[in-house]
Amino acid sequence: MEEHEIHLKSIADIQKLVPGWKASHPLAAVIDFTKFDEHTQDEVRISGDFYSIMFKNYCPSQLRYGRKVCDFQDGNLVCIAPKQTIVLESTSSDVDNKMGWGLYFHPDLIRGTSLDLKMKDYSFFEYDTAEALHLSDKEKQTLLDCILKIRDELDENIDQHSQSLIVSNIEVFLNYCMRYYGRQFLTRKKENRGIIAQVDQILRKQFEQDKIDQKIMTVAELADRVHLSPNYMSDLLKKETGMNAQDHIHYHLIERAKTMLMATGGPINQIAYELGFEYPQYFSRLFRKKTGLSPNEFRQLN
Repeated sequence: MEEHEIHLKSIADIQKLVPGWKASHPLAAVIDFTKFDEHTQDEVRISGDFYSIMFKNYCPSQLRYGRKVCDFQDGNLVCIAPKQTIVLESTSSDVDNKMGWGLYFHPDLIRGTSLDLKMKDYSFFEYDTAEALHLSDKEKQTLLDCILKIRDELDENIDQHSQSLIVSNIEVFLNYCMRYYGRQFLTRKKENRGIIAQVDQILRKQFEQDKIDQKIMTVAELADRVHLSPNYMSDLLKKETGMNAQDHIHYHLIERAKTMLMATGGPINQIAYELGFEYPQYFSRLFRKKTGLSPNEFRQLN
C-alpha cells in the first residue's frame, strides 16, 4: 500500500483534504464534514501547524494517532496538537443521521492571549486516539452549540472584536472538553483501578531490585509499559490518587531509598547511584523535598 504524506502549514491548506471547502478566516476554521467529500486515499500521513479537534459518528476514513485506530463510528472526539502526525486509512460506513465537524485553530490566533497561557493545561491534546473523549448526547449538543457560535463568528467580517470573540468561544469549548474528560475518568473507575495497580506493580518491581543498572524510569517509559500516552496516564493517576505519574515514580523511589538508608551504613552517594541517579546531589534534593529531611538526617532519626 502506497503511503502519502501531507503537511498542512496553514488553515487554508485543509482544502487539500476537504475538496470544495474554502477558509473564511486565516487562522481558524469550523468544517461540517457531512457537506464535503473527504480525502480517502489508501493511506495518508498528515501533520499540521495548528490545533485540530474532530468529532464524527461515521467513518469515511479511520484515524490512527498513537498506538491504535480510532473508529469514529463510536462517536469520539479527538484533539490533536500542532506538529503531531496522524494517519488516515480509507474505509467506508453508511449510518443514518450523520454528524461530523472539525475545529481548527492556529497558535498565532491565541498568541499573547490568556488562552495561550492555558493551553498547557489542556493535556488531552497529547492523548492517543484510543483515549478519545466519548460524549453523551447532551455533551454532544453542548459542544455543537459552541462550534456553531465559533462558526458564526468566523463567518462575520473581521473587525477589532473578532479575535477576542473567537478565542473566548474556543476557550469555553476547551473548558467543556476538560469537564467531560473529568467525567470520563470518573465513570471508568473499574478500568482505572486496574491501571493504577499495574503502575504500582511495575514501579515496585523496578525499585525492589538490589541495584538499578539504568536511569530512573521516566513517565514516558512507564506509560509505554501500560500502553497509554504519558499525559492520559498522568491525568488518570492524578484524578484517582491525587498524585500524577511523576509523583508515583518519586513515591516508590523514596520508599526504596528509605529502606536502603536504614539497611546499610554505606555512603549516600553510593545509594544514589544504586537508585539510578547520575548526580547524587539531585537525589539529596529530591529526598529532602519529599520527606523534609536530608538522607543523613533521616538515617540518624531511624
